[in-house]
Amino acid sequence: QVQLVESGGGLVQAGGSLRLSCAASGRTFSVSVMAWFRQAPGKEREFVTRISSSGGVTYYADSVKGRFTISRDNAKNTVYLQMASLKSEDTAVYYCAATPPYGTGTAWSRSYAYWGQGTQVTVSS
Repeated sequence: QVQLVESGGGLVQAGGSLRLSCAASGRTFSVSVMAWFRQAPGKEREFVTRISSSGGVTYYADSVKGRFTISRDNAKNTVYLQMASLKSEDTAVYYCAATPPYGTGTAWSRSYAYWGQGTQVTVSS
């Protein structure tokens, strides 16, 4: 069983930066695609970004492209989300997600078998 624990959320002013971390338990981290999703109040959960198991391939939602960067450290079983030039519309609960071992990651939440509890990011304008 894989457990994911996010950290690093908080309150930041528009234009500021924040880095989220997601620590994974278990032995399958290095063979799972990792992703970040977010859910704003009253809205559906949406895809933000994902990274291949090796870290060599990344995808971003258009809304965050050029501002957010996903990375991972397989030695530390941790995936990161560096967020810059934050906007009020980035305010949401951010969730870390992992596919099953050797699974295919997509922008669809159904691709991911494991989820963290979420961390709140609030951007004040």
